[in-house]
Amino acid sequence: MLTSLFTAVSGMNANGTALSVIGDNIANMNTTGFKASRASFGDILSQTLGTSQVGRGVGLSAVTPMFTQGSFENTANVLDLAVDGDGLFIVSNESGTFYTRAGQFTLDKEGYVVNPNTMRLQGYLFSASGTSSGLGDINLSTLNSSPNATTSVSISANLDSRVTIPAAFDVTDPNDTSNFSSSITVYDSLGNGHVVNIYFRKDTEAATGNTWEWFAVVNASDSLSGNAEIQAQGTLDFDNNGALDTESAITYPLTSDGFDFIGGAADGQVIDFDFGTSITESGSGLDGATQFGSASATIFQSQDGYSSGALRNITIDQDGIITGIFTNGQTRTVGQIALAKFIAPTELSKMGKNVYAESTGSGQPVISVPGASGTGQVVSNTLELSNVDLAEEFVKMIISQRGFQANSRIVSTSDELMAELVNLKR
Repeated sequence: MLTSLFTAVSGMNANGTALSVIGDNIANMNTTGFKASRASFGDILSQTLGTSQVGRGVGLSAVTPMFTQGSFENTANVLDLAVDGDGLFIVSNESGTFYTRAGQFTLDKEGYVVNPNTMRLQGYLFSASGTSSGLGDINLSTLNSSPNATTSVSISANLDSRVTIPAAFDVTDPNDTSNFSSSITVYDSLGNGHVVNIYFRKDTEAATGNTWEWFAVVNASDSLSGNAEIQAQGTLDFDNNGALDTESAITYPLTSDGFDFIGGAADGQVIDFDFGTSITESGSGLDGATQFGSASATIFQSQDGYSSGALRNITIDQDGIITGIFTNGQTRTVGQIALAKFIAPTELSKMGKNVYAESTGSGQPVISVPGASGTGQVVSNTLELSNVDLAEEFVKMIISQRGFQANSRIVSTSDELMAELVNLKR
């Protein structure tokens, strides 16, 4: 009879524990990345009486987190991340390395990507040349885009075939000794921008076509010598249909055989000028410079240089690749987020604050990039919500409550029986 009392107590304890687990789940229904837990119980065998076995109640076997996928919520923060599939984010602090499904990340004052508990997100950083470093903290504070010196200029323009031939080109009086001009900004080795004026002068007329000269002039304020100079020049031959027939080789008049800009940049900067694919180059002669009987006009021009730039924004794709967008208009891959996958994630140790730690039961993690080694993909501007099913938790709560009440009734009944036994003496 006494055994029934202790059996009932074990049932009350078990159902009380189940209610504690349910209460924890419901309390965290709005916790980002939270994984609901469930309590597992096993019966306790006390003794064997002949062919009968008498139980001694119930005991707690385990409280196991359920790593099912939670719903997704869209956000405006690019560093809000969710894992669509298996895998956990890797975070680290002075206490060690931990794992989480909660992807609420921001930048701290030192430029590290951190979660609300200042744990740093782990991943791979890439240098400007694309070289990847080992797994470590992701820091975006020191990223910049190095300048790129201009090496090529492309110009598409129409040169008016009706104009007359002016006097020989004079760099001190370019407007009166040329027929048309265009300006473009190029960049030196330090990323400084310099304006180059390109003057076009009609040189000869012939029944088979006309020849034009072009001169790339650097103003005195940009020239290393302090004088306006012709620093590149050449000729363009057109056929009698206005198509570009041939381009001469580019001549660099300075002794450095290139452009010399002020400001301490490398001298002798070679810049190629492309006026389209000429007929001699097996082209149509109409995709760049042309010479038709209409007003001279620049149609298109571009160059491949740019200044230095600071990081302005980032994007993160489904492979966890972080792409930096810089103030100079350039983009490049700056890093990649790493994920960890465990053979037995339900055996991870809960450490609180939405993080888990490796345990003997969980095994060691397989660390890879998203989409590899069975890991899921990363979704940016998204948070994974708690996987708590409120309706299911309420049903479990009712069942546990009834279980607790039933076991308390066993205590009351056993007490009444013991009272009857004591009263037999009277």
